[in-house]
Formats: sequence, structure tokens, C-alpha cells
Amino acid sequence: MVDVILGLQWGDEGKGKIVDYFAPHYDIIARFQGGPNAGHTLYVDGKKMVLHQIPSGIFHQNTINVIGNGVVLDPVTLKRECDAVAAFGIDVKKNLFISDRTNIILPTHRALDKASELSKGEAKIGSTLKGIGPAYMDKTGRNALHVGDLLDKSFTTQYIKLRLKHQKLLDNFHFMEDISAWEEEFFEALEFLKTLKVINCEYFVNNKIAEGKKVLAEGAQGSMLDIDFGTFPFVTSSNTISAGVCTGLGVSPKQINEVLGVTKAYCTRVGSGPFPTELHDATGEELRKIGNEFGATTGRPRRCGWIDLVALKYACMINGVTQVIMTKADVLDSFEELKVCTAYNINGIETKEVPYQLPRVHAEPLLQSFKGWHSDTTKVKESAALPDTMHTYINFINQYIGAPVKYVSNGPGREQIVHI
Repeated sequence: MVDVILGLQWGDEGKGKIVDYFAPHYDIIARFQGGPNAGHTLYVDGKKMVLHQIPSGIFHQNTINVIGNGVVLDPVTLKRECDAVAAFGIDVKKNLFISDRTNIILPTHRALDKASELSKGEAKIGSTLKGIGPAYMDKTGRNALHVGDLLDKSFTTQYIKLRLKHQKLLDNFHFMEDISAWEEEFFEALEFLKTLKVINCEYFVNNKIAEGKKVLAEGAQGSMLDIDFGTFPFVTSSNTISAGVCTGLGVSPKQINEVLGVTKAYCTRVGSGPFPTELHDATGEELRKIGNEFGATTGRPRRCGWIDLVALKYACMINGVTQVIMTKADVLDSFEELKVCTAYNINGIETKEVPYQLPRVHAEPLLQSFKGWHSDTTKVKESAALPDTMHTYINFINQYIGAPVKYVSNGPGREQIVHI
């Protein structure tokens, strides 16, 4: 069977640590969507490591790590990341496998991303400018180059043909930036990519399942950034929800078992787009400061606010979440009062549903207050030792979203997680 770990908010929920925590219980960790716009932060031997393309199980020597066909792959980022992982003494070439159907991000994809975003002016969506959107557009437009194409004699011809198509689009944007240095780096990275294990992912994963191996599918970004069900158009370019596992790895729905959803104890968002519970005051700034809320990929300050249970319940519903992991609960340790959003007021009408086109309406959050625990929880190891006020907070969330919070992360360290 395949278990899934994914984000239930707008990304940045701390999925990297959670995957790393559960990885020893699985034989295979597989990324099923997204690209280098994702940043999964791990702490290995006390050292910070941010993974953008490689699955978060890479630091477990006996775990197979798979990059699935649903991912868009930047060879330059991958090579740089492999070098960084190797510095920890990990043999990347031993247990990193890449689907031959994985789409490749070209230098011109990055240029198109930048040109498109600049052209939008005030209407920009907050792209990471990594070429993700244009790469997925080429996938759906049937123009993409795949990892499996690298061994084809006609690869260079295919590349030039696609590059020329991109150049015409760039000319329309009047984009004049010289990307020759990007290309040089790109082709060097392709040579490295050829040395890695390229597989037929769908057969590989299904054969492992048939052998009784346990697979953990790792999502990138968050459910509210899903291309179909997120806050469109301020979303990513892939299906971030559990359904994306099937198309991103080549497994059938009947293989999906547990769906573990990750949420912060509060809420954050990077970039543009609606955020009903956002705090523009000292409380929001305090959340950002204590939680060190800056993007793992971009370094941009994250927008901060109270937890949004309307959006969280919606995410649990569309993902079929069976267990919830709450991260960064310790960030709330110093707050006297906590608030949660239990409904929206839209044009005088109260609703507990996420509306179509949330960006087009003003959703005023209706908030319920809770007493904070106002104590240091970072050293707590067992559920019984957590403050009663924290249990009250968690129990209310359990009942509202209809999925149980089974784990609470109370710090960045691997060992800082409490089983409820």
C-alpha cells in the first residue's frame, strides 16, 4: 500500500521534517508532483538542509527515494542538491531513482516564468521564478522533454526545436536577458543526470508494492495551492492533493492507504493571494519572528495569521485525510490568547464552505478565542505532559475538521514530536 504525506494549507507546513521522521518505517519515499519551488527543511546532525527536488528520505541509507513522473525536474538544482547531500556522507547514486517520464525544466522555462511574472505588474501571482508553470504548460501542451529522452540521439535536436518555440514567446514579452550562462550550467547538469538511476517508475513502484514494500508518497506545496481546488489563480501548477499521487507515480487509487495531512498550529502563506485569517498587526509579526517564517526556497517573509479551520476542513475532505500532524505548536507557547477561524462572513452571509474564487470575495473570518498554554512545550516527550489548554485547543480542531490530530511537532529537531 501507499501512504501519503501532504500539506493542508498553503505550503511551508514542515512536511520535510515529518517525512524524515516517518521515513525509517518505509522502504520507498516518492515525490509525486511539484518542482524546485518546494523547499523541505530538515535538520541532520544539527545542521540545516533544505531539499527542493530530492525526497526527504534521502538521509536514511536503506530507503529508496523516487522522483516520480508528476515532478518537473531542474537538472541544475538537482546536481547542486546531490552535491550538498553527498557532503553529509550520503551516496546519492545508491538510492535515488528518477522516472523516465519526469519532465525537464529548461533554461528558457525559467526565462518565460520571469518574463510572464514581470508582465503582470500588480497582478503578479508571486511565482518563485523557477520555471515551474511554463514546464507544466509544455507538459499539457505536449511539447515537454523527459528524463528518458536524454539517451535519445535526437535529444539535442528536440531541445533546439523547443528552445526556438520558447524564444518566439520571449520575443513577444520583449525579454532581453542573456541566458547563455544558464544554458552552460544546464548542459553540465544533464551529464550528471545521465549518471543517476533512471527507471520506469510505474512498473518499479507497483512491483515493489507487490513485493510487500511500504511506500510513502511525499507531496510538495499545500492543498490550498492545488491547480484545481486551490485559491486560483494564486496556486501552483500541479495537483498537490492525494489524487495527484495516482497520476504522479502511476499507482491506482485502491493502493492509497493512510493520508497524513500536515498543518501548522497557526497559518502562513508566501506570495500573493487571499488569506482570510492574515494578521497585519504586532501578533502577526510576533508569529513570524518566533516561527522564523521566511520561505525556504525564496527567503521571502511569510504572511502569518490564525489557523483557518474552514480551509483546513476543506483540505481534509478533498484529500481523504485519515491523520493530522500539527507542526510548530511550540511557536504558540508564549501567547496568552489564541484564535481559530470557524466560519467566513461573505457579504453578510455566514458560511463554513470555501467559496469558488475566494480571491474575488472578501471573506471576513469569524474567530473563536482559546486560552493559550503560556508554557514551554519544546522538551515535552509524551502527550500526557502537554498542557491541558493545548489539549483543549487540539480537541476542538479534531471535532471541527473531522480528522484526528495524531502527532504534534514541538520544535525543529527530529526528536521533537509528540504522539497524541
